[in-house]
Amino acid sequence: MAATGPRSSLRGALCRQLLLTLVVFSFACEACKKVIFHTPSKLEADKVVGRVNLKECLGSADRIQSSDPDFRVLEDGSVYTAHAVVLSDEKRSFTIWLSDSKKQTQKEIPVLLEHQKKVLRKRHTKETVLRRSKRRWAPIPTSMMENSSGPFPLFLQRVQSDEEQNYTIVYSISGPGVDQEPLNLFSMDGKTGNLYCTQPVDREEYDVFDLIVRASTADGYSAELPLPLSIRVEDDNDNRPIFTEAIYNFEVPESSRIGTTVGVVCATDRDEPDTMHTRLKYSITEQMPRSPGKFSVHASKGVITIVYVLDREVVDKYSLKMKVQDMDGQSHGLMSTATCIITVKDSNDNLPTFRQNAYETSVEENMFNVEILRIPVEDKDLINTSNWRANFTILNGNENGHFNISTDKETNEGVLCVVKALNYEENRQVGLEIGVRNEAPFTGDVTRIMTNMNRAFVTVHVKDQDEGPECKPAVQYIQIKENSPVGSKIKVYKAHDPETSSSSGLRYKLLYDPKGWITIKEFSGSVETSKTLDREAVTPRGALYNVTVLAIDKGGRSCTGTLALNIEDENDNPPEITQNFLVICKTKMEYVDITAVDPDEPIHGAPFYFSLANASPEISRLWGLVRFNDTAAHLSYWKNAKSQEYLIPITVKDRGNQSITKTLRVNLCDCNNQGQCLKTAPPTGVILGKWAILAILLGIALLFSILLTVVCGFVSARNKKSFPEDVAQQNLIISNTEAPGDNKVCSASGFTTDTVNNSSQGFCGTMGSEVKNGRQETIEMVKGGNQTLELCQGAGHHHTLGSCRGGTMEMDHSEWYSFTQPRLGEKLHLCNQYEDHMPSQDYVLTYNYEGRGSPAGSVGCCSEKQEEDGLDFLNNLEAKFTALAETCTKK
Repeated sequence: MAATGPRSSLRGALCRQLLLTLVVFSFACEACKKVIFHTPSKLEADKVVGRVNLKECLGSADRIQSSDPDFRVLEDGSVYTAHAVVLSDEKRSFTIWLSDSKKQTQKEIPVLLEHQKKVLRKRHTKETVLRRSKRRWAPIPTSMMENSSGPFPLFLQRVQSDEEQNYTIVYSISGPGVDQEPLNLFSMDGKTGNLYCTQPVDREEYDVFDLIVRASTADGYSAELPLPLSIRVEDDNDNRPIFTEAIYNFEVPESSRIGTTVGVVCATDRDEPDTMHTRLKYSITEQMPRSPGKFSVHASKGVITIVYVLDREVVDKYSLKMKVQDMDGQSHGLMSTATCIITVKDSNDNLPTFRQNAYETSVEENMFNVEILRIPVEDKDLINTSNWRANFTILNGNENGHFNISTDKETNEGVLCVVKALNYEENRQVGLEIGVRNEAPFTGDVTRIMTNMNRAFVTVHVKDQDEGPECKPAVQYIQIKENSPVGSKIKVYKAHDPETSSSSGLRYKLLYDPKGWITIKEFSGSVETSKTLDREAVTPRGALYNVTVLAIDKGGRSCTGTLALNIEDENDNPPEITQNFLVICKTKMEYVDITAVDPDEPIHGAPFYFSLANASPEISRLWGLVRFNDTAAHLSYWKNAKSQEYLIPITVKDRGNQSITKTLRVNLCDCNNQGQCLKTAPPTGVILGKWAILAILLGIALLFSILLTVVCGFVSARNKKSFPEDVAQQNLIISNTEAPGDNKVCSASGFTTDTVNNSSQGFCGTMGSEVKNGRQETIEMVKGGNQTLELCQGAGHHHTLGSCRGGTMEMDHSEWYSFTQPRLGEKLHLCNQYEDHMPSQDYVLTYNYEGRGSPAGSVGCCSEKQEEDGLDFLNNLEAKFTALAETCTKK
């Protein structure tokens, strides 16, 4: 009774949940076929009642529930008791609800339990006594031997259910080996529950089989819960161990110590782990070369180590035959083999050695950057490696740096070179000690490298050469005072000949003297001054004055040396005031600073002393000087000084009494800014730009043009050669009419111009023409009074024309002839050079109509018609043409 309360509460909760579910799905609930189970009156917990075909009712059901909490339903439709149930009535019913949440449908299966009296089944004669001795539905795990030889089918185990007392039980199995791969490996007798194996099994492929055993009644309902049954396959030593690689390759330095690990070999065995079948043992069965044994292997780990010192120079590669065997190496164990190749890597355990202990060579003096000797060495280490390449060192004898030794990368020889010229007169023989070692550090015994470092001695013989003079030292320093008298002896410059160790026979001359201050005697080398030395003229100021001297021997060989003159300063320069013009704003400034500089050394310079020098009484009364510092003074004024420009003489003196007087222009101005008064300051220096220079040149050219015009006018007026009274209205027109002219043209005043032999008179000598092939060039001068002068100048014929009014005009035709004939003759000659006798456009132009609104009309029209009609406009020309007419006339 104590357990009734909790069970009732649980049952009530389940009922409420089922009722809620029924309310939700009541709209889609349908009833399936009713199921009837015949059961005993007492049912134990977890007892199978029967099986319902759920798929027939609702195949897509994702939720299965029982309306009676005393029963539970599995997914395969098996109905079990949740706990012990006693059927008080002969019948008991409940409902199985199936629901599909996606389709929102529900179906129910009515289940009816009817009490059935116990009916004993017929038994075999052997089963005369029914007794319940032991529950057999939970058998112990079963095992079978791998690769069993049978006979097959091989009995493994019997499975039996206690329900055989109440029902006729049929046994069945499923799982791997039955209805899954491998198929049909196991079978079971449905009546007896005997389990059989039908064929041999390979454990390495299937080590265990997990089967499901079911016990069902004759009508197909589960009498027991499904029983998991595991069948384990026992291992048989049917797999030999296999190395992971057929050939192993290892490398080990020859300098490795005993016990150094070379490598690890490994093998695998498919048999069951942690058994004798997979307990492996490694061994070395053979070594090539055979003796002595250099290596060993760990029996269980496969680690190969060195047991004897290796020498690559003796054997550089070993081959080992490895064996692995299971069953811990027992004779009946399975085995396999592999090959292990061990390469001995080179180490620098051999020092390079010279082939001989002493070498001799020679070199000419003054030679450098030349090879004089190759030194071979021998090394047993691997060629073309850092253990073989040699590094040579000059241990002794190269204190002056004349030699250098390097390594030839191809031959490994030491190459000895002279990099700094040797001097036969200083050293006729040089002894060198050469040492050699490898690029890589030595890995052998440390004491061996210290005691047996190979060395060789090299003797270098220096050959004599006939060389030129030597200027030593290259720079000679001389100290001389400034302003020394011309011809002062400074020094005797001497070079020497190394062959004779003397200076005899050498000649000297100056190769470079910037200012020409020095001379040198050709044979004695005496250096003297040729000009007064000025320290301040040296650039940069105060630097050494360098002169280059050339020394030449009898054979023409030479050397150069430098004379560095340090010129001592003298107080030969007075201080200088830096300003020329000063501005003082009376409203803001009470004084202005005056500064001075001295080009001499500081010892002859500041402090400076400033004073007013011979100033007028007015200057002395209005201005004063007060020293400000060593190089500057304050120039101040009295308040009653007027605002104007003053000329103030000031004397400045250095500490050596060198003085100078300078007159300063000082503008005392009523201003607030000095810039306002600087506009009146005189220019201290004007630099003309290119445009200013061009403007000046153009102005000068314009001036000359005006002067030339005035002179021409003056000469014309002087000669009284002018045009008639209406000269102000005259104009000169040049026509390009090219047709032949008439023989005679008469003007209005009766003036006649004759043409003889295709020649005409010239006017004013202004133009000449050359007539060829019947062509002539005509120059017409049209006057305001309808008068026309046709001027035709023949080849070499010039005439003087009189006035058209009957008067005569006297002209010096020879002067005009000499001026115009060469020029105009050349132009007209060029004009007639064309083969088609066409005028050149460069000289004879055609003038066309120039547009409306012109009072002059068309020049081309007038030229072509050669008429005097329409020329009235010439009577009203401007006065500026008078000058043109005057230049064309000459009295």
